[in-house]
Amino acid sequence: MIGHLAYATGSPCPTVVLDAGRMAPDEDTIRRDLTEVRRYLDAAGGSHVLKFALVRPSDHPMFDLDYRFVQALPGGPDRFDFRGSCGHSILSAVVSAERAGMLAKLTAGDRVRVNVLNNGDSVVCEIDATGRDEVRLTVYFVQSSAVPVSRLLLAGEPRTALEADGRIYPVSLVSAGNAYVFVDARELGVRDHTALFSAGSDLFERMGRIRLAAAERLGWSPDGAFPKIAAIMPTAGGRIAARAISVPSWHPTIALTGAVCLGAATQVPGTVPWQLARELGRDGGLIDITTPGGDTAVTATTHENGGEPTLTWVGVGRKQVTFQGSFVLEPLAHLHFEEITQCLALSAASA
Repeated sequence: MIGHLAYATGSPCPTVVLDAGRMAPDEDTIRRDLTEVRRYLDAAGGSHVLKFALVRPSDHPMFDLDYRFVQALPGGPDRFDFRGSCGHSILSAVVSAERAGMLAKLTAGDRVRVNVLNNGDSVVCEIDATGRDEVRLTVYFVQSSAVPVSRLLLAGEPRTALEADGRIYPVSLVSAGNAYVFVDARELGVRDHTALFSAGSDLFERMGRIRLAAAERLGWSPDGAFPKIAAIMPTAGGRIAARAISVPSWHPTIALTGAVCLGAATQVPGTVPWQLARELGRDGGLIDITTPGGDTAVTATTHENGGEPTLTWVGVGRKQVTFQGSFVLEPLAHLHFEEITQCLALSAASA
């Protein structure tokens, strides 16, 4: 098995991209195989690589690639979360799929349509520019049919009261791209975005406990990576400041799916992001986000249907992926045996 390594700027780590067509489809076998891959990577100094993308050419006529994301978790090589997706890893998968021969050579203007098997998302990656090892893209999370924004609310309400550390925090539980907990940083005692970006372990641990309360509220495993959590607040410059938790530390920027979810949530009346957007005078769908690692912009497009906004697509631009190379994964060498056997059979028949 050949592994491909690519890094999307803003991600906590690179993504290992694997050919799903050579792997069994069931979760137990994937877990077993990826456990061996993690051990192999750890021995090679790659313990920081915690994202895996399994891709193959799609059989569906609407898509170019089928994509499945697996998040590696701390605490052991056999610990994974299969629940959510990762936007940065989708970008890495598209660039790696070209290098693996699953896609034709990418050129500016191309669009690659990705079927996200984890959650049913439809993602369109539009190529803005290509270089020797770098690709710039704009990404669209497209709804197959317009979705009433109320259906994005995981708890069926725009704000949910969660208890942590002996007090109640009003949060919004929203799912678009990934499931997120959004909390106003001012509820956490943070005075401005500079303090938010410089906060250390105290705030990190408190947000972690709020996230665990959200997982319990949703009936999800407390040991998984989802839902994710982000503290947000307005800035004097008219942007929404965001600081998010990744695995296993602060996210250097914000996940691509986090930007998508935040953008979508600003269009859901009554949510924490919706209130912040209106506090800033931003109600047209375009939101500027500032993070400790840089700025980004997200556009959420909705239209009225039966008196309620419905979400059609969310776009994020100016994303960049660097292809870092390909390598042989010795623990998965057995996945080539069938192909080798077929080749030997043909050579024997022609001898």
